[in-house]
Amino acid sequence: QVQLVESGGGLVQAGGSLRLSCAASGGTFSRYNMGWFRQDPGKEREVVAVITWSGGSTYYADSVKGRFTISRDNAKNTVYLQMNSLKPEDTAVYYCAADLSRSRSAPRSRYQYDRWGQGTQVTVSS
Repeated sequence: QVQLVESGGGLVQAGGSLRLSCAASGGTFSRYNMGWFRQDPGKEREVVAVITWSGGSTYYADSVKGRFTISRDNAKNTVYLQMNSLKPEDTAVYYCAADLSRSRSAPRSRYQYDRWGQGTQVTVSS
């Protein structure tokens, strides 16, 4: 059973940076496409960034393009989200997710992800 644990969230001022980590266990991490999503209370969970199993292809939501970077280290079973130039509107609970289907492209829809972490809160103050 694949388990995901996020870490690295916190409180930061606008313009600051945070790096989120998501450690995977219980499966073959190097075969999974991975994604980062976020959710504000009362809103739907939205995609932030996704990365293929090899790390060779990524996708970013327009709202974070140029500010956030998704990466992975398959030797450490970990996926990262480097967040720079943070804005108050980036405030949310951030979740990592694993797509176990072994598809060639990383899905952008949350419905195609099979395993989720518990989430980590990111709060950006103005």
